[in-house]
Amino acid sequence: MADKPTHRPGHPGMLRLSILSAMELCWNLCEILFIEAATAGSLLVHLLDWIRMHSSDTDSAAEEVLQSENPLQHERFWDVITGYVLQARMDEARQMLAKEAAVSASTRSMCRVLDDLLRKMPKFNVCNRDQTLTEFELKWQHWREECERHLQCGTFSSSPQMESICKVLLGAEDTLLEKKDLMGTWYHFLVSQLLFTHPTVTLAEIHSYAQSCLDIFNAGDSSSEPLDNVLLAAFELDIHQVIKEFSIVTNNWWFVAHLTDLLDHCQLFQSHNMYFGSNMREHLLLEYASGLFSHHSLWQLGVDYLDHCPELGRVYLELHMERIPLSTEKKALKALRICEQRQMAEQVRSICKTMAMQAMRNRRLGSALSWSIRARDAGFATLISDRFLKDYCERGRFSDLDLIDNLGPAMLLSDRLTFLGKYREFHRMYNDQQFEEAACLLLSLMTARIAPCSFWLTLLLDALPLLEQQQVIFSAEQTYRLMSCLEDRTAAKLEQIQSEESRKSQDSSIENTKVEMLRLALARNLARAIVKEGTVQV
Repeated sequence: MADKPTHRPGHPGMLRLSILSAMELCWNLCEILFIEAATAGSLLVHLLDWIRMHSSDTDSAAEEVLQSENPLQHERFWDVITGYVLQARMDEARQMLAKEAAVSASTRSMCRVLDDLLRKMPKFNVCNRDQTLTEFELKWQHWREECERHLQCGTFSSSPQMESICKVLLGAEDTLLEKKDLMGTWYHFLVSQLLFTHPTVTLAEIHSYAQSCLDIFNAGDSSSEPLDNVLLAAFELDIHQVIKEFSIVTNNWWFVAHLTDLLDHCQLFQSHNMYFGSNMREHLLLEYASGLFSHHSLWQLGVDYLDHCPELGRVYLELHMERIPLSTEKKALKALRICEQRQMAEQVRSICKTMAMQAMRNRRLGSALSWSIRARDAGFATLISDRFLKDYCERGRFSDLDLIDNLGPAMLLSDRLTFLGKYREFHRMYNDQQFEEAACLLLSLMTARIAPCSFWLTLLLDALPLLEQQQVIFSAEQTYRLMSCLEDRTAAKLEQIQSEESRKSQDSSIENTKVEMLRLALARNLARAIVKEGTVQV
């Protein structure tokens, strides 16, 4: 993962490597020591691959030498050959040595001897099952004796560089320490020393060599880098200490969380139960996932990690989903989908209500109503429905008609939402000139008393165009019911006025005029309805 969020300060004495390089270095070593659990012979082969992977100085020096005008005279020519030897890259060392043999007649015979020693050096073949460890050790011992014989006979006495390489092949500690700048790190020194002194080292033995090489390489300097403690713990096969030390080195939980998870899946990690009940693997995954949730674009990955924490993952997920800043509707929909897929009803309601509140503040009533319906929040749906009705009274028309026209069963969420949907249906009927159906629906809305008190007069005024139609729309019985609704509204209004300390006379005058108009229209319609119904009966 390229961008790993942090949630706590890193170690102030971080080593020369970058965080990512340190994680890769430790991860690869843990794979060798814990996952592959390499056996004698193959262990060193894997460690050499590990060193080559994380050491590029020799390749850089070789490129510099080969690109120079006279590679043989370059000051780092022999350093490159020695660097290749220290990493057991004998073929590449021989290629460089051949350049010296081709040009210098005086050293040609020595080059051939050294080339022969490099060629003969035994290599443990991991893929060859027929090769026994005893057979390899016997070949290696014979080869080492040959190297020692040439050194004692002074074969390379006239070439200090080749003599030094021969001493390296014998694993001379003083000579290896002289080449410490070519290795750069104590763990490179460890692997190179084992290559020439104990190539069949086992997992049980390597920790003692590791501590010794660290002490020798640092020449008694007790102030080791934080990463050194991680690597030492790995060589000691103490995975708990690896996790502890790397938690100090790095500033995030990526490495320890993933390594622990991997080892647990390989059934190699003996989980320690924490005091709060979660095991080590889950604890580290929870910490890493919590860090992801603090990142603006990686929080969704945190959900996947928490899904794999069977004990406390659900609890953490519920807490984090409630705290996610819902900055955009797109982000809210992602969070909502996550909660719905996991049947987190409380978090679904919380997200929907939060978005509904944001839409209300931005005067986006349609979006607010849509979110409240999705949250199944009857109280909030009632509040937004009242805002729709208030907006209608002020502007004389509805906004977001598409939403209101397609409420469907959602209108049953609250009485006020039902009224809003049915009132809009009344308007559609009236516009379609379905006057009798519209009149019945309007009357049922008034008698059901699900409309807010402030909207009663508006409903009654909506009856005026129907009362003034040439044909009689409201029957005598319906007209009596309309009159009863008008009187109930007038009585309620009178009580409200009496309870207020001050009242603008102008508003009262306008409402009184409207009420008188309604009474007159109702009286006329009642007379017309009685005449019509009487005529029909005759």
